Amino acid sequence: MARGERWRRAAPADGARTAQRAARGGPGRRDGRDGRGGGARGTTGGVALAVVVLSLALGLSGRWMLALYRARRAVTLHSAPPALPPDSSSPAVTPDLFWGTYRPHVYFGMKTRSSKPLLTGLMWAQQGTTPGTPKLRHTCEQGDGVGPYGWEFHDGLSFGRQHIQDGALRLTTEFVKRPGGQHGGDWSWRVTIEPQASGTSALPLVSLFFYVVTDGKEVLLPEVGTKGQLKFISGHTSELGDFRFTLLPPTGPGDTAPKHGSYNVFWSSNPGLPLLTELVKSHLNSWFQHRPQGASAERYLGLPGSLKWEDRGPSGQGQVLVQQVTLKVPFSVEFVFESGSAQAERNQALKQLAGSLLTQALESHVKAFRERFEKTFKLKEKGLTPGEQALGQAALSGLLGGIGYFYGQGLVLPDMGVEGSEQKMDPALFPPVPLFTAVPSRSFFPRGFLWDEGFHQLLIQRWDPGLTREALGHWLGLLNADGWIGREQILGDEARARVPPEFLVQQAAHANPPTLLLPVAHMLEGGDPADLAFLQKAFPRLHAWFSWLHQSQGGPLPLSYRWRGRDPALPTLLNPKTLPSGLDDYPRASHPSATERHLDLRCWMALGARLLTRLAEHLGEAEVAAELGPLAASLEAEESLDELHWASELGFFADFGNHTKAVQLKPKPPQGLVRVVGRPPPRLQHVDALGYVSLFPFLLRLLDPNSSHLGPLLDILADSRHLWSPFGLRSLAASSPFYGQHNSEHDPPYWRGAVWLNINYLALGALHHYGHLEGPHQARAAKLHSELRANVVGNVWQQYQATGFLWEQYSDRDGRGMGCRPFQGWTSLVLLAMAEDY
Repeated sequence: MARGERWRRAAPADGARTAQRAARGGPGRRDGRDGRGGGARGTTGGVALAVVVLSLALGLSGRWMLALYRARRAVTLHSAPPALPPDSSSPAVTPDLFWGTYRPHVYFGMKTRSSKPLLTGLMWAQQGTTPGTPKLRHTCEQGDGVGPYGWEFHDGLSFGRQHIQDGALRLTTEFVKRPGGQHGGDWSWRVTIEPQASGTSALPLVSLFFYVVTDGKEVLLPEVGTKGQLKFISGHTSELGDFRFTLLPPTGPGDTAPKHGSYNVFWSSNPGLPLLTELVKSHLNSWFQHRPQGASAERYLGLPGSLKWEDRGPSGQGQVLVQQVTLKVPFSVEFVFESGSAQAERNQALKQLAGSLLTQALESHVKAFRERFEKTFKLKEKGLTPGEQALGQAALSGLLGGIGYFYGQGLVLPDMGVEGSEQKMDPALFPPVPLFTAVPSRSFFPRGFLWDEGFHQLLIQRWDPGLTREALGHWLGLLNADGWIGREQILGDEARARVPPEFLVQQAAHANPPTLLLPVAHMLEGGDPADLAFLQKAFPRLHAWFSWLHQSQGGPLPLSYRWRGRDPALPTLLNPKTLPSGLDDYPRASHPSATERHLDLRCWMALGARLLTRLAEHLGEAEVAAELGPLAASLEAEESLDELHWASELGFFADFGNHTKAVQLKPKPPQGLVRVVGRPPPRLQHVDALGYVSLFPFLLRLLDPNSSHLGPLLDILADSRHLWSPFGLRSLAASSPFYGQHNSEHDPPYWRGAVWLNINYLALGALHHYGHLEGPHQARAAKLHSELRANVVGNVWQQYQATGFLWEQYSDRDGRGMGCRPFQGWTSLVLLAMAEDY
């Protein structure tokens, strides 16, 4: 909404209440008879009929125009100035970020931050281990048997080292960027493959596939040497200028002794990025011999042996060029990109970043990373073990190495103003937009999620505030004309290929927790001039986003809020899910209705109103501060929160709605499990689900340290019958009838008992906060902080030792990792818990 618009959901004056009742058809409405007798019926009746018909026609036309207006606004970008400079992703503006590992869904690859990027990547296959075509590894998949894998080091900018276990093999991928020129500089890769265990007698034959892909009219010019080996690949694009790729001769790991390699090459039109794996796999149809000097020959499946153009497609489709090199393990191979403008700037004085120079650069970066890591997080100073320090480095590196750059158009269902009406509309394409963001999981969620990103940036901004400004600026660039941001960003063909069709469309009536406000609060508290300058530019968009949340998610009473987009009460669901809340299957009112009041959303809005008021005051936005201040004061008033959400009969804060706990899933052939509602029937009441939602006034630090409710919440938090477990706070009390329950026959529990790191991090921050404020619960909060931190960090470390992964969630019963892995999104907050940085 416009920045100057007044809040329309504050408590209305008496006259306003009368007008509102009249508009709703309640008390105070006129019934059309004013006490006067009816007039003559002939002409008067005809005029009345004409007026009715005209009114109906105008009404239908008006509704159609309103629907068209809403539909257009849903897919129109917001008019506020951008928070980032024009062309902020270009090499001219941010050359150090132009190239990066911005393809988190592949095991190893790089691309440019561009709408028409130049992409590079790696595939590999073990030859002869299985009959037929060997397994081709390329994209991170949840069930492909690869792992553990992840970044040991990654600074988010210029270098990284990753380890991948594939059966008996251990792959190490490394890269270093070298600045220079006007096009983002140079970079070099090193891929090393060794046996996982020493003393392995039968060393396998492995093929590496290095590929380069263009996504437009740019042309690659390969020059082939003998036996299918590319001397180099040259090319030119408007963003990169002249460039050259070189695949260097393979060597043994850690030395310069040459290794015999067999080479194959393939050159084709680009079939589309989601089809790259299948393109290479389908052309592995010829047998070749790998014959090192003095050794017997081994057969392997390879790409066509000579360079010729295959499958020429339409003009402008782009190209794919693949170099296959097949070697006997162990070995190292280096792949070098050189920018023409960087070479010209150096006047050819600097040698290629390869061999010993690359080794020296990697060692230098590793040393600098470790020193910067300790200076930033002080884990060694706090007494954490070397193993725990390595976990912290892997948590940070995995999050930074999972940053992606996406470009494309999302699908949006407009908000028509009436719940359920969007289902009758066809989705529309959002304008093409870029997004620079971290992702929750490379294998399962390799795309942007609004609710996750605020937690991601809490960690990233401690390491590199500039990266956070870039990410927040991109997310705020997604606002539509109303101030809405889609909760899941599926941009580009590669991202779309990883999402089931039923989840592709985002609904413009649905919100998501505004967690981006968490790093904004840290920016404001830190006072970094660069952060404050960014917030000055970002403020109109932050205000527009908050205004949309405030107005679109309003509840049935003043100062109440309700998540739009709950699932309907389907007969197969134990409790209709609330995906927009981010807590999915957390139990809400059993029978969704417009009477609901959602506690967590109310708390997010209180946090947002308080933060934006402070930000407006700091930036000198007096009008907005005057507008937001009263709302913030009202939302923070404990009396108002109590009136709407304190359930004295339950002894904790709760949602409110049409609810009964007498629901269960029972078998009903042939449908399977169906929901059965018993007695007592649903009625308007507080929802008796004790869990994360109940803690939100505490989690977001909205309670006064002397609040009469703080003690009972600490009691609940610390009680093993409810939320406390040896592995962290469980999401739903063990005493709840919904604890551990399936939501449908095929829908296992998600937020119904498992331990989640994002909420545990908020709980640790709140305990640390109240443990440092004078009050009756100060000592207890401090003690609980110490104990909970030990439980959370200890279990994540134990599971990391056992599996090599960070996990999406952890069992509250035995601590084991559950859900998808690797999940180096908000689970990486374990590092901030180690550092006691809240």
